[in-house]
Order: sequence, then structure tokens, then C-alpha cells
Amino acid sequence: MEVYLQILFRTVFLYLLVLVVFRLMGKREVGELSIMDLVVFVLIAECVAFALDDLDKPLFENVFPILILLAIQYLNSLIALKSKKIRDLIDGDPSIIVEDGVINQEEMRKQRYNLDDLFQQMREERIPSVQQIKYAFLEPSGRLSIFLKDDDPLIFPLIVDGYIIDRHLKFLEKDREWLLENLKKKGYEKPEDIFYCCYENYDLHVQLKSTNKNGT
Repeated sequence: MEVYLQILFRTVFLYLLVLVVFRLMGKREVGELSIMDLVVFVLIAECVAFALDDLDKPLFENVFPILILLAIQYLNSLIALKSKKIRDLIDGDPSIIVEDGVINQEEMRKQRYNLDDLFQQMREERIPSVQQIKYAFLEPSGRLSIFLKDDDPLIFPLIVDGYIIDRHLKFLEKDREWLLENLKKKGYEKPEDIFYCCYENYDLHVQLKSTNKNGT
């Protein structure tokens, strides 16, 4: 009877602990989990399994690794929040699989993504033809984001967290000199002070970081 009570206590305790840990890690859809999220979740699941399987081992010895994983994930979130380069390093960038109805074979090979994967996700989005696609992005989560030629023009962010995104400038057939010159005309000297910037309706729209005064 004592063994069953111990199992009951551990199960309830670990359930509540894991619930709190996942809550502290922040909200994220299951389909949007990054590689880092998946690694942490798998390791936590292993720790919980060991805690329920080996009742002779002190509970704290099984809980301690979970707390370490929480600390790692929390620190990682703080660092990623402050640096887009770190986010890109950990989570990766979206990959363009289709552009103007043309499939990017080189990028597909690089991402180990085949035509069957592409056609399956097109069917899920009810897209009958590749020719209708303006852009198809393979997200770091593995999800395919599709924008059709008939849709409104896709607005690319040019600056995110003070970091200039050169590949988005190329989509607009612009360069850094053009961006910096037009920012100066609007009174913005330092791109690193900008939280978000995009080019829409032939004008730059700018939002400064929260430590500064916001502007448009």
C-alpha cells in the first residue's frame, strides 16, 4: 500500500511540476516547437519516467535535472529575445521553397525536403498548383507558409531588433545604402535603435525599441 501511495504522490507532484515548468517556458503551439524546445521536452519526459520507475531514488535527484533544463530554457529565451542572431542560430531561418511559381531545388536538397512533402502541404492548404504560389516558406518548425500571387503583396521586415535583414532587401531590389539613406531622411540615424521596420505603400514604417520613443 505504501508503494502505491508513493507512486500517487510522485505522479501528482511531477504532473504539477511539469505543468509549472512548461507554463514558465512560455506559450508555444505544439506544431511551432523549435529544435531546442523538442530537446528540452524529451529530456524532461525522460526525467519524469526515471522518477516514476525508480522509487528508491530520492525524488529531488530526479527533479533537479528538470530545474536545470528550466533554467537553460529560460536563459536561452532571454538571450534569444535580445538577439536576432542568436534566434537565427538556434531556431534557423525560414527557407524559400517556391518563388514566383518556381521550385528552388537547391534549397530543397539543403533542407532534405522533397516534392512529396511539398505537394502534401499544398494539399493541406488546398493549393492546387505551384504556379499559383508567389512565395512558399519552409518555417523552422517544418510548417509551409504559402502566399499566392493573387494575395496582397507580402510585406518583408527590413529591420528586426536592430538587425538589418539583407535577404529581404534583395526581394525589394534594394540595398543597405538605400535603407540607411531613407532612414536618415526620416530622422533615424542608428538601425540598432529600431525594433521593427518595413517598406509598405512606398514608405518606410518604423517602430523604435521600447527604451526609446516610438515613431512611424
